[in-house]
Amino acid sequence: MTTVRADEEILDLLATAPHILDFKPSEVARARVWELVGREKAGSLTEEEKSELDHYAQLEHLMRLIKARARKHLQQTP
Repeated sequence: MTTVRADEEILDLLATAPHILDFKPSEVARARVWELVGREKAGSLTEEEKSELDHYAQLEHLMRLIKARARKHLQQTP
């Protein structure tokens, strides 16, 4: 029996979205992440900011997974 995981289905769906490989966060979002990274290096992050930075890291990981699947899908599509 094959186990179907909902997260795998969602990743596959998003990987087939038009222009997913072109997606980049806005300048505002990138600036915020770099601000938080700088504050983390300086040791001055609040707990709320640490949580925010962790959330951005999770989103980055998710987007890397989606884009990897999109590339694989494009290679398999004639």
